[in-house]
Amino acid sequence: MALNINGTTGISGVDGSVAAPAVTGTDSNTGITFPSADTIKFSTGGVERMAISNSGVSGITSGITMLDQWTLSSNYNVNGGESNLTANNWSRTSHALFGSIGSAMTVSSGVFTFPTTGIYVIIAAFTGKPQSSASTYVGMKIQGTSDSFSSSDVFMASNYDSCSSSSEYAHVSAVAVFDCTNTSTHKIRFRTEVQNDFQWSGGQGRGPTFIRVGDT
Repeated sequence: MALNINGTTGISGVDGSVAAPAVTGTDSNTGITFPSADTIKFSTGGVERMAISNSGVSGITSGITMLDQWTLSSNYNVNGGESNLTANNWSRTSHALFGSIGSAMTVSSGVFTFPTTGIYVIIAAFTGKPQSSASTYVGMKIQGTSDSFSSSDVFMASNYDSCSSSSEYAHVSAVAVFDCTNTSTHKIRFRTEVQNDFQWSGGQGRGPTFIRVGDT
């Protein structure tokens, strides 16, 4: 089909296809095609990447695609020193105004698994109180692994508070960025460090929020 130049409608030619676009540069399978009425498609390497039609834009994702929040469903007691939050008293946030985006996190024995690969922001907030005496330090850490915690782990973020008596509450928050390149091996967990016996409080909003912000 010949290239047509019209003073009213402009330049027109072949419709093309995803594999052989109508408008290209020097790369013959990368460009723009017009497969049907009111539709424009963009392809690279002979593969459709994005389409624009009367229905809108498809083939690309904008904004946050996953947001999830978990909480300690009941109080969690730990002895002095360091220990992982390994119990299964975790639950997804469930109050009437809670909303999530995309697939949920899963947890087993305190180890969280991501639903898809990607770059995640993890925001954790916990509160609790000593069980018998003051604690000069009360800490929570976000720990990540690339081998399901078989031999490798990294402390990605941590924060500390203190309690001058057993009647005071400590509030600890930490933020980490995690690159999950493999959902089978890349996981996270929480590790607590306290001076004396301590009880982390259960309840809505006491736990981690997970936000996927982009591709890995």
